[in-house]
Amino acid sequence: MSPALPRIVLASTSRYRAELLRRLLPDFEQRAPGTDEAAMPGEAADARAARLAVAKAVAAADGLRDALVIGSDQVAELDGEMLDKPGSAANAHAQLAASSGRVVHFHTALCLLDTRNGRQQIHVDRTCAHFRTLTAAEIERYVAREQPLDCAGSFKCEGLGISLFERIDSEDPSALIGLPLIALAGLLRTAGVAVP
Repeated sequence: MSPALPRIVLASTSRYRAELLRRLLPDFEQRAPGTDEAAMPGEAADARAARLAVAKAVAAADGLRDALVIGSDQVAELDGEMLDKPGSAANAHAQLAASSGRVVHFHTALCLLDTRNGRQQIHVDRTCAHFRTLTAAEIERYVAREQPLDCAGSFKCEGLGISLFERIDSEDPSALIGLPLIALAGLLRTAGVAVP
């Protein structure tokens, strides 16, 4: 008889990440990690994403002894400056205007923490989103319609936001939404979970 699989925990309350994870696994639970997401002085975008993915997994793993905990974080970067979640329509307008006709780099990090042995598997995906030149009216219509106020970079590529781009360069199309499923499937297999 094969050993029982550990419980799977997503260290996020994000509906976007949960929808993505359901593509791979029907059964998992979500826990809010309650992690401070502030950048550290001089921290590179990819390092910040990786640090926060690990911190979220560790926080959500508290008290769990037989679980695989998935932490993920995404940091958007434009010319070396990090673009946080806009939080307001005015900030979303400003971010999209700054991104117009330019390339925004998205660093999406994963940490799979196995609480049975403390092992952490970490992966960082990089996606380049090439924005087309956007008019003020297009930005206005987009923000009003989709309200991307909780999304790094101020868009939802799984929705109308896809119309903002000339192209997207990525090894994993799910990474831009917030959870790189190709990498995650590999990490889960390494931890003993059959995917598919």
